[in-house]
Amino acid sequence: MKDDAFYNRVGGERIESRQIDELIGLCRGMAADGAINQLEAEFLQKWLAANASISGHPVIQTLYQRVSEVLADGRLENDEAIDLLSTLDQLSSRDFEHGEVLKSSDLPVCDPAPDLIFGDRLYCFTGTFNFGRRADCEKAVLAKGGLHGGLTKKTDVLVIGVYATESWKHSSFGNKIVKACEMRDEGIPISIVSETHWQRYL
Repeated sequence: MKDDAFYNRVGGERIESRQIDELIGLCRGMAADGAINQLEAEFLQKWLAANASISGHPVIQTLYQRVSEVLADGRLENDEAIDLLSTLDQLSSRDFEHGEVLKSSDLPVCDPAPDLIFGDRLYCFTGTFNFGRRADCEKAVLAKGGLHGGLTKKTDVLVIGVYATESWKHSSFGNKIVKACEMRDEGIPISIVSETHWQRYL
């Protein structure tokens, strides 16, 4: 005979599955017109707040934290709206297994992944990050003595956000990844790494 813990666990999984389905629908709806405004961001924050209280799903928890950071000053700035739209695009562009955070997959990262150092090394970031906004990632590099900037032939490391999907070639940041691959193929010493690998060295 199955115990109460089993039924509680199964029931909890069904609730989380419905929440994720609803979240994907919300993300698709908000991202459909290619823009997100203050009211949409506030609605999403309220939905996430209500569902984060009854769900331990990492996607819901992470997105709630991200939206709360964006709206902490009560205003959705243009660059914040662009970053948030990118996050919603990534979440709504694929189905992912229940219980798993989206992971970078099928991406042209260096294999084996190189050891990373920061002193006077130029880092470039693309995609959407679990660590925080792109500005947060850049601050982390500066704190370690590194530099950050756009993708050029002087770039030492391109870091790809963890919310990348298998369809990265068709995403808004795909061109930057393709350009980095071409640079690498031409013999330019640029490393392409995942956010997960980059974080190990912070």
